[in-house]
Amino acid sequence: MTTKLSRRSLLEGMLLIGAAGCAAPEAAAAAGDGVKAPADAWQRVRDEFEVSPAWIHMTSFYLDSHPRPVRAAIEALRRELDENPVDAVHEHEDTTPVREAAAAYMGVQADEIALTDSTTMGLALLYLGLPLKAGDEVLTTEHDHYAMHESLRLAAERSGAVVRKIALYERGSDATEAEMAGAIERAITPATRVVAITWVHSSTGVKTPVRAIAEVVARANQGRAPEDRVVCGVDGVHGFGVEDATMADLGCDFFSAGCHKWIFGPRGTGVLWGKAELWPLLRPSIPQFGKEAYEAWLRGQPPPPTNANMMTPGGFHSFEHRWALPAAFAFHRRIGKARVADRIHALNRQCKEGLKGMRHVTLHTPLDDALSAGIICFEVAGMTPEAAVKRLRERKIVASTSPYRTSYARVAPSLLNDEAEVDTVLRAIRALA
Repeated sequence: MTTKLSRRSLLEGMLLIGAAGCAAPEAAAAAGDGVKAPADAWQRVRDEFEVSPAWIHMTSFYLDSHPRPVRAAIEALRRELDENPVDAVHEHEDTTPVREAAAAYMGVQADEIALTDSTTMGLALLYLGLPLKAGDEVLTTEHDHYAMHESLRLAAERSGAVVRKIALYERGSDATEAEMAGAIERAITPATRVVAITWVHSSTGVKTPVRAIAEVVARANQGRAPEDRVVCGVDGVHGFGVEDATMADLGCDFFSAGCHKWIFGPRGTGVLWGKAELWPLLRPSIPQFGKEAYEAWLRGQPPPPTNANMMTPGGFHSFEHRWALPAAFAFHRRIGKARVADRIHALNRQCKEGLKGMRHVTLHTPLDDALSAGIICFEVAGMTPEAAVKRLRERKIVASTSPYRTSYARVAPSLLNDEAEVDTVLRAIRALA
């Protein structure tokens, strides 16, 4: 006979699974911020994943493996759905536990978060939901991903607004905070209504100074009427799960990120965060099944002012994945956000310094931790990015190429790697000379 668990009991049980594997980093955290987790603690973290040991995995920024607590949560919820689909959906239709888990990780309130399936969905919901009109200007950069540019193009096409792209830097490896923030400041005009940026460029590995840019936007808004204010939106996926930062630290207005990359969350999950006072600006583009809009429809009335929950798309989703998302945030928090950031930066620093010393390699990602995160872009002299990645694959190293007009080879040391693997990758790149 199957015993049905309540939603919170189920999640609490799943979050305990794998705790032993993360116990050493957690114990180190308890000892104080100056204490680093021992090497065997990171091995225990890696043991939580089922990635093939036959390969060195350097593509966490693309799609990641699920750690044991996330796998267990998904499986338990899937069984519940298979045993009684209707009751399971009704039991879990309140997504408050999911939004609370995301909010605790992000340092915000649960009612400021909409749930999405990906970064792309979040960007589209945000930019197509803003009240743009003919003559408005949307300011973005040349370095952003297709998903950002296409969301902005579609929003402009519908509203008559204009999208303007600028360069934040000429060469990624030489980028500076002052240069990037200054480029945005000089580009804002009286017609600007949106500044759309990316936290970490997957094109170059450059980490933009979101806080400094948000302050530029705040200064531009001084003296403007509310309807003329500039909104600062961020594609944050490649810093989310890497950096030890809250939304208050970043200072932006809206933030979209998928959770199936650095967060190790279930595939097909994401979050869109916004400041509470700014959600009423947006108009949903996908019907939401929450009580706010649905009950208004039942009464034959218009919906109330938009809130975050109303921006969560309705319909049927991969429910077991969405409901299991708290397990991923708990996994990170048990290790400690600061220790995750320190570890990823240390491995990336080791890799970048090694690449910088190779004469046949051009590094396009800054060495400075303040200007980079977990993605490293580089070129090998006399070799296309595709050829370099193919050669690395022959050595059982999973790397990638950047899907941009100007493409580079990329590696991304993460919690799935250790110092020895980084050394192996460096030897393989050195052998490409």
